[in-house]
Amino acid sequence: MWIMDRYITWIIVGSVFAALAVIFGAFGAHGLKSKVSVEDLTIFETGVRYQMYHALGIILLGLLAMNPNLNISPLPFIFFVTGIIVFSGTLYLIPLTGLRWMGAITPIGGFALILGWVFLIYNILNSNY
Repeated sequence: MWIMDRYITWIIVGSVFAALAVIFGAFGAHGLKSKVSVEDLTIFETGVRYQMYHALGIILLGLLAMNPNLNISPLPFIFFVTGIIVFSGTLYLIPLTGLRWMGAITPIGGFALILGWVFLIYNILNSNY
């Protein structure tokens, strides 16, 4: 039962990230639009977009992991969550704080997101389906 619970947790975490992406998107569209530059709003919106993509990826991961023929490790989940926090988080903070140097950290989050997809592919290819 614990294994099944872990996958349900993944779906819940993905859903929370998706809900937050909608909230942040609305905040950007309505709360930031008149307060930041067009460039900063684009940066913020990129964070929202990638958060939603990967929130849906986490939900998909949880659903795939429920298949007994697929051996899905927690690595894709860990990298997706880390990537959302670092990649999207820095893209939210740059326009909100003006700390442009955080842009140097953003690619680390992007690399984590890529690793999440790579480990998902690896897990699927090495499963007994």
